[in-house]
Amino acid sequence: MNPFMTRIVIKNVLRKRKGAGRQTYSSYEMAKGFRELAVSARILAADIILVTFGILSAGFGLRGFLLPNKFIDGGATGISLLLSELTSFSLPLLLVVINIPFLVVGFNVIGKQFALRASLAIVGLAVCTALFPYPEITHDKLLVSVFGGFFLGAGIGFSVRGGAVIDGTEVLALYLSRKLGITIGDFILVFNLVLFSIAAYLLSVETALYSILTYLAASKTVDFIIEGIEEYTGVTIISVKPEAVRQMIINDLGRGVTVYKGERGFGKRGETEQEMRIIYTVITRLEMSKLNAEIEKIDPNAFVVMSSIKDTKGGMIKKRPFKH
Repeated sequence: MNPFMTRIVIKNVLRKRKGAGRQTYSSYEMAKGFRELAVSARILAADIILVTFGILSAGFGLRGFLLPNKFIDGGATGISLLLSELTSFSLPLLLVVINIPFLVVGFNVIGKQFALRASLAIVGLAVCTALFPYPEITHDKLLVSVFGGFFLGAGIGFSVRGGAVIDGTEVLALYLSRKLGITIGDFILVFNLVLFSIAAYLLSVETALYSILTYLAASKTVDFIIEGIEEYTGVTIISVKPEAVRQMIINDLGRGVTVYKGERGFGKRGETEQEMRIIYTVITRLEMSKLNAEIEKIDPNAFVVMSSIKDTKGGMIKKRPFKH
């Protein structure tokens, strides 16, 4: 390892973990620190690519579809589009100014690193919207609503996956949910209802209705980008034949399982005290019907509990590569 890289590893990895007092480190510690630095750099590069792609996609949705046709979206971006239509201020400037309060809240609620990433992403979107020569794709109102929302939603989704935001409404929603006890979804719904009502009064009812369609297309695209078609589902199975169920999940579905030890409490046969094994697995929603069918074959009376999972890390989530 050259001296320059050695200094970087010591300053950015080892001293943060071990403290600033030490001056020398073993070869093992240096190698481990270099590996941690390489992993951090790889993750940062992937995040930058995702956020950049998100900025380009959102800029295309704004300049290619929404702005030329005087449509708006929900959230801070919708406020910026509405004010751009009603005033002489440019959209890039409004995108930055309107999001400043949300960035301040994000700095206090989430942290400095998030606020910095979000600030760079929002400024990047403003610059991209101001300088990139995006073509005007269509003036068909339905196509503008659907595809403008799609590209804008894709931009928001990729930015979120890269650890940033280009619309700060969710940050404010998170802050108010902690302070007032309301859900994030309820706040965003009320916020956008007020915004679209104002748009209906100041612009037109037709524009507001098409803008609602834009918002729906964008929100569904965001969900798809973040969660993907393979949205995970956690499944808890209580059966009198736990070993058969476990083998079915491993061999037929190729999924990992966790087995809990528990006791029966109260069920169809009344109150009982009997030790049992509880099966837990994580699958995609596309595999849910197959799992239910296989469980039905093994134990028609099995108790199955399903719950949505937003994200997973580690474990054996992907299918096992069977050699045969």
